Amino acid sequence: ADDVFVATDDRRIYDCVVNFGGKAVMTSTEHRSGTDRCYEAFCRIAGQTGKTFDVVVNIQGDEPFILPAQVTSLLSCFENPEVQIATLAKKFECNDDIFDPNKVKVVCTAGGKALYFSRSAIPYCRGVDGKQWLESTPFYKHVGMYAYRPEVLKEITSLAQGELEKAESLEQLRWLENGYNIAVRFTDHESIGIDTPEDLEKAREVLLLK
Repeated sequence: ADDVFVATDDRRIYDCVVNFGGKAVMTSTEHRSGTDRCYEAFCRIAGQTGKTFDVVVNIQGDEPFILPAQVTSLLSCFENPEVQIATLAKKFECNDDIFDPNKVKVVCTAGGKALYFSRSAIPYCRGVDGKQWLESTPFYKHVGMYAYRPEVLKEITSLAQGELEKAESLEQLRWLENGYNIAVRFTDHESIGIDTPEDLEKAREVLLLK
């Protein structure tokens, strides 16, 4: 990416980034979502630098293993002028994982647009034993990384929470519920999202193996 900033509401994180030579921006402590924080950071950065941006990429802090190639893949979505938002997904490889509510599932159209995201296992495999669902049909895990056109980022941060988002605690459902399209690119890279203490231990093990 041409410009990379860490957006945070914690002075300790800000100071850490600045001390190692990175760029950081302080944001409000009142944000309800990472997207709201991303939009505030975008506005501050655009104002401070005087630059205009075609696409804003939001790499969440709990996804430290994102690869540069995945950023490039997301950016390629915007070669299509109709794309408003883009994200990533990966095929599940373990049957048990599709029943883990911390691993968000996504189903898509044949053209690669998200139909729905859920903490439940989707699609439902009727008449198939739960232990064999992954053998029955592909399941896709959502990788928590987004890219937006700046004008769309502004619009979605002004939307009220919908019933789907409240039910699943997934902000991307607010966008779908309001008619926005989300392009999905598929990746083979197994990113470890850190949502629990167990995830943190797994990430440490991966780092020790490298």
